[in-house]
Formats: sequence, structure tokens, C-alpha cells
Amino acid sequence: MGSGGGGLEAQEDFEPRREARRRLGTAFKWLCFSAVVFGIVALVVLLADVFIDGYRWVDWSFLTSYPSRFPEQAGIRAALLGTLWMMGLVALISFPLGVGAAIYLEEYAPSNWFTRTLQMNISNLAAVPSVVYGILGLAVFVRFMALGQSVLAGALTLSLLILPVTIIAAQEAIRAVPGSLRQASYGIGATKWQTIRHQVLPVALPGILTGTILSLSRAIGETAPVLLVGAVTFIAFDPEGPLDQFTVLPIQIFNWAARPEEQFHAVAAGAILVLLVILLAMNATAIYLRNRYRQEL
Repeated sequence: MGSGGGGLEAQEDFEPRREARRRLGTAFKWLCFSAVVFGIVALVVLLADVFIDGYRWVDWSFLTSYPSRFPEQAGIRAALLGTLWMMGLVALISFPLGVGAAIYLEEYAPSNWFTRTLQMNISNLAAVPSVVYGILGLAVFVRFMALGQSVLAGALTLSLLILPVTIIAAQEAIRAVPGSLRQASYGIGATKWQTIRHQVLPVALPGILTGTILSLSRAIGETAPVLLVGAVTFIAFDPEGPLDQFTVLPIQIFNWAARPEEQFHAVAAGAILVLLVILLAMNATAIYLRNRYRQEL
């Protein structure tokens, strides 16, 4: 009887706490929902403001004209070509290095203190501010390697910036491949490299491509690193090679937004719209490639 009474009292004590936990959980859910709504509303307001200010300026002349002291004649040709040059070189540099490093760390590297230290440093480098990479690029690529204020120096700097993220994304994609797939490949006599090439990489490729393109999406919007390695704020010629001087869209936007004339702010908004279109195209490409390779599998 005493034991039954004690259980009833414990149940009565538990009921208020359960109700308090339920209320706390509901409050936390609505707090998270409010944070999401606030972020979306702020983003929509910002995009709407940029669109209203800049859509009138985006036309063929705007895309094919060089910068000018007169806002009605200003264009983004040099910055747009510099951005395309930059992203092409960054992709060529960062993708093979990132995927190669991820394959080594996941498939070949022994589990010891050196590998763990290397992995920890890669994770830490992913959080280093971009301006630090700009200082590194200035010291190593511009001065020590004597590449000067060139597209190649900027591309190498941005490649270092996104390389840790690319490696981590590729590692996660490779790690997600089922171990049974590897064992089945070994069971029919395949070597380790044949297993990686014909079994692991095709399955991991959607995740690798998605992570790489999202990393490139980060690089395309960076200003501080390319500014430190010598991207000029005004350029009136097309970069024709990796050793030419250059500018990119974020630098051009920064230059126009810092000017006192109100019309240049609208021109900067037009350049922001073009940059957003490029970003959306890159993200759409990532989604398309991911879905396509998943269907093939």
C-alpha cells in the first residue's frame, strides 16, 4: 500500500513537469519559426530593394560596356569577364586538389596522429577569415612567386580559400558510400584504385559536385582576398590571359557603392543583380548535376 501511494505521488509530481516541458518545447518551436521568418523577410526586402534600384540598368549595353565616370555609360564588361576567368581557373585548381586530398584522407591515409592532426587543421582552415587568405596570397603568389597583380594570383588565392571546404564536402560524399559496395568490388578481384574509380567515385560524385559548386559560389562573392592581391577598381580592357590585370564583380560593386553619386548606387544594384543571376545559375547547376547522377545510379 505504501509503495502504491508513493507511485501515485510521483506521478502527480511528474504531471506538472511534463506540462511545463510541453510548453517549453512549443515556445522553442515558435522561436525557431520566428527566426526563419525574420531571415526570409529580411532577405526578400533586401532583394526587392536591389531589384527596384537596379533592374532598369541591366541591358545588353550594361553587360558589354566598360566602366565610366558617367553612370549612364557605365558597364560591367571587364568585371564580368574577369569574374568568369577567375572562376574558371579556381575550378580547375581547386577541384582536382580537393577531390584528390579527400580520396587520400578517406581511402589511403592510415589512422594515426598525423592524419588526425591534418584533418583537424583542414577543419580549422575552413573557418579562417578570407582576409587572411588575401594576405597569404599577397605574400606568396604576388611577391614571392612574382605573379604580380594577375588573374592567376587571384585564382590561386581563392583556391586556397575554398580548398578546405571542398575537401570536407568531398570527404563527406566519399564517406557516405556504403562499405558493402567496396567489399563487393574487392570480392570480384578489383584493386583498390579500380574500386575507387569505378565504384566509389561515381556514387560520391553528386555530393562532390554539389560541394564544389557551392564552394565556388562562396568564392565568386569574395572581395577582400582579390582586393589584397591587386584587383583594380577601374579597368577598361578585357583580361586575355591568366597573367593580365583584372577586376571582378564584387570589386566593381564596391567601387560604385562607395561613390557619392546616387546614380552609381543604382548601377551597383544592377551589377548585384547580374552577380545574383550567376550565383543562382551555379546553384541550379549543382542541383541539376546532383539529381542527374542520382538518377543514373
